[in-house]
Amino acid sequence: MRPLSARRQGRLIAAFKALADPTRLEILRLVNGQSAAVCVCDIVDHFDLSQPTISHHLKVLREAGLLAMSRAGIWAFYAPDPEARDLLGEASALASGADWQ
Repeated sequence: MRPLSARRQGRLIAAFKALADPTRLEILRLVNGQSAAVCVCDIVDHFDLSQPTISHHLKVLREAGLLAMSRAGIWAFYAPDPEARDLLGEASALASGADWQ
């Protein structure tokens, strides 16, 4: 089996670090469970945390490539990043011992 490239390693490490936090894991589950992008205000309503704390968690998930953000006026909306499925597929391949191409 070939070693992972530095880029792929970095992407996976960022995703694992982001998902190691229980709040971020639940935010990802919440957003992935919706049929459309979710307003940050609706995400905040699901947690007993302040808006700045939720915004920090959302930033980490975005930077890890797991969520995408769009804006409409003053509101931010979050949806699964289109490349997140591939990223999580790579993580799954690691667990199964498959060589992800």
